[in-house]
Amino acid sequence: MKKLLIPILLISFLFIGCNGKNKQEKTLQTYFSYVENRELLVSAHRGGKGYVGYPENCLETMQYVKKHIPNALFEIDVAKSKDGVLLLMHDNALERTSTGFGRVDQNNWEVLSKLKLKDNFDSIVDFKIPLFKDVLDWAKKDNAILTVDIKRSVDPEEVLHFIEENDALNQSVIITYSIETAQKLYKLNPKVVLSVSIRNMEEFNRAANSGIPWKNMVAFTGTKLSDPSLYNKLHKKGVMCMLGTLGNLDRQAAAKGDHLYKEWAKLGIDIFAADRALEVQKAIRDKKK
Repeated sequence: MKKLLIPILLISFLFIGCNGKNKQEKTLQTYFSYVENRELLVSAHRGGKGYVGYPENCLETMQYVKKHIPNALFEIDVAKSKDGVLLLMHDNALERTSTGFGRVDQNNWEVLSKLKLKDNFDSIVDFKIPLFKDVLDWAKKDNAILTVDIKRSVDPEEVLHFIEENDALNQSVIITYSIETAQKLYKLNPKVVLSVSIRNMEEFNRAANSGIPWKNMVAFTGTKLSDPSLYNKLHKKGVMCMLGTLGNLDRQAAAKGDHLYKEWAKLGIDIFAADRALEVQKAIRDKKK
């Protein structure tokens, strides 16, 4: 019996040890740590937009994108109903993206939950406005990573606490628009990963002096190309660089050729936040060729 017990204990120890190691490796801080020649990432703006039958900020759209891009990130917009329910919606008003009318924050969830969404071609589809909680649950189940853009009418602290309560911190990068907000959220939870605007050396120095460790940051370098020296400095700090191609740069690539995404990657871009997620993925997947 003793001879059998030792191997069983050893196997149990190795299993637990491996599990602990894997859990540690899956933290967002580790995932977003810059490593030379690592895979390029695509972040689907508003969860994916511009595809017929698939509205923005829609759970079914994210599921559709993830089928084509297994490691996609999903930028989503968190708003709040009149009765305090957190949901996904970009606009303050309902008309453009749903069958509803008026402001999001002037309608109760009972009303909002019955609306249908519209795609970017103004066609009504059978998909509904998703609850933030349902999207967090999906992200945990399908191992998806969200970059959470918080509407001005919603307190970032509330969103962070909601993410914590739903055990989804490892699925959520919180987008910040000021270093003060980033500092506040980091103080509340030192494990949080934050998207911080670092578009130039002034903002680089501000981030460096913020008291927030570099490992807690993803650098949003803006919607225009910066000097490659900025990307290089961020890489030396272990920080990944995200370029917002959404808008002008996506239109430029659509007109002149999707090979431009590869050219921008060569400058030091690690993550493309794009309106054309599927097209970007197709262009960059053969990075080394």
